[in-house]
Amino acid sequence: MIEKVMQYQSQIVESIGETFLMVGISVVAAVLLGLPVGTLLFLCGKGQLYENRTISTVLNGAVNIIRSFPFLLLVVFMIPLTRLIVGTAIGTLAASVPLAVVSIALYARLVEQSLLEIPRGVIEAALSMGATKFEIVYKFLFVEARSGLLLGLTTSTISFISYSTVMGVVGGGGVGDFAIRYGYQRFETELMVAIIIIMIVLVQLVHYTGSLISRWLDKR
Repeated sequence: MIEKVMQYQSQIVESIGETFLMVGISVVAAVLLGLPVGTLLFLCGKGQLYENRTISTVLNGAVNIIRSFPFLLLVVFMIPLTRLIVGTAIGTLAASVPLAVVSIALYARLVEQSLLEIPRGVIEAALSMGATKFEIVYKFLFVEARSGLLLGLTTSTISFISYSTVMGVVGGGGVGDFAIRYGYQRFETELMVAIIIIMIVLVQLVHYTGSLISRWLDKR
């Protein structure tokens, strides 16, 4: 197995780099867009600061549809939009578009759940101290939920890694694409096993790092 890995060392390194790029773009999209969407889902819910049934229904519907959509079908469905954004439907950047959309929906729901776990008394205490609604969100809710938010991002990142391997089926590059082209199609079982081991190690590193930081942030 080691000889096979060394033989394809440059291709493996390149495929891992492509996977990191796809996952990195997904994480950025989750933080920049998923976090605000999840916060809005929470704030517009029943009995919350910005209770708004219309916005809540629309956002919930969009998030639920994206999360329940079979990922490969979503990739195919989004080909016109992907071409519009990056000019092509093939390649690592093109694969990042549907991954980013899924990442926003996945993390938004986890953000909402983390905020819902905060005791109602935190908001009431903030209001009694004269905090504005903006301050309540950024100085109270996010601070109180920071551990859960990071755990949610860790869980989401692991899902993004899994989704990125699927992109190999549609020419998206990354570790999945390498495993299909060099492992499956050429019947190189040892390479397939090596790639699986690499993915397991990568996921474990992400999980361990996220859990460690989350415990450090949890001051309760």
